[in-house]
Amino acid sequence: MTRKPGALTGEPDFMKLWAAQAVSSFGARITREGLPMTAVLALGASPAVLGVLAALSYGPAFFVGLAGGGFVDRRHRRPILIGADLVRAGVLITIPIAAWLHLLSLWQLFAAAALVGGASVLFDMADHAYLPGLVGPARLVDGNSKLSATESVAEMGGPALAGVLFQWLSAPFAIAVNAATYLVSALFLSGIAKVEPDPEPAPPQHWVRDLTQGFRAAWAEPRVRPLLVTALCNGLFGGGFAALYLIFALRTLGLSPAMLGLTVACGGIGALMGAGLAAPLARGLGAGPAILVMGLAAASSALLIPLSPATPAAGMAMLIVSQLLGDSTGVAYGVLSASLRQTVLPQDTLGRAAGAFQAATGGTMLIGALVGGALGGLIGVRETLFIAAAGLALGPLLAMASPALRRVKVIELEAG
Repeated sequence: MTRKPGALTGEPDFMKLWAAQAVSSFGARITREGLPMTAVLALGASPAVLGVLAALSYGPAFFVGLAGGGFVDRRHRRPILIGADLVRAGVLITIPIAAWLHLLSLWQLFAAAALVGGASVLFDMADHAYLPGLVGPARLVDGNSKLSATESVAEMGGPALAGVLFQWLSAPFAIAVNAATYLVSALFLSGIAKVEPDPEPAPPQHWVRDLTQGFRAAWAEPRVRPLLVTALCNGLFGGGFAALYLIFALRTLGLSPAMLGLTVACGGIGALMGAGLAAPLARGLGAGPAILVMGLAAASSALLIPLSPATPAAGMAMLIVSQLLGDSTGVAYGVLSASLRQTVLPQDTLGRAAGAFQAATGGTMLIGALVGGALGGLIGVRETLFIAAAGLALGPLLAMASPALRRVKVIELEAG
């Protein structure tokens, strides 16, 4: 019997993947907020230190992206997903242990940020390449939308949970909950029954050749090339935001950890809307125009952040508006752009292409975080956020010049 293209909720293996990502997504949100919050509240970190911490969190995307694409393409993807979860759990549990022993330091947070960041990048690359084989090309947009909806729920609950945990348990000990989420995710992934087909036999290659092939595949495809350009710009200027957003909210606006958690959680409502809007937008506007419009709208919403007034209530309100707009449009952009890449690029290069995107984003984010942290200390946090917000619009504006992307109406698997 032929199963309806959209009937993914009846697929036990997809439901296990979905459950695993739901749990690990909550963990990822606690990590994202938790490491810098630990640095600020427990160790008194400065803007420059937060810039280094953000660089170490996002920089591994560059280094893992360099070598990880070929690694993913030549191996079964599910063991990579499980292994990445176990690494993240093992690294994070050392933080509450060190705090309990009164040994916690910034150097340990730096190391944890780098190791967890690297494992997360490898997880994302393997997941990107694993999903098409699990659900089939006809259900990719549906699958990506459902996974993004889960990310959105995690965006709502994860930061709020982090804020409460950090007030109840103190910053380092809240990370123990984070470690447990990755263990649960690994258990769900272990239960997937569908056997992956063996990867195409290919001789090992130097990572430079793998990365070159990934970049070449992405750059040679005119519908994907503007997405790569946008990823470069988003990494560079998003790195500055990643370094300074938390300290701006806590110190400049005066939000408490719980208020900050609630603020970021509100963005999850917008993200959930964006996951549901992706497919209707693609049908109404065409997939390519929808990607372009959503990308520019997401970038423009960032300007509201440095415009926030320096009082807790009013500042929080402005941040919430930015979260709602930015997350809804950003998630719709992410669902459609990921689905487009998964269908128009050759299936046997998806891991390497994902590695190229990760390396491009991670490398520019590493630079952006370090420069943003330094600028925040020199010219001010708010002023630096204005520069970063203006820069985020550059990628979508350049992408709008692409006639190939504008002409994409439907996302579907290429013949042959």
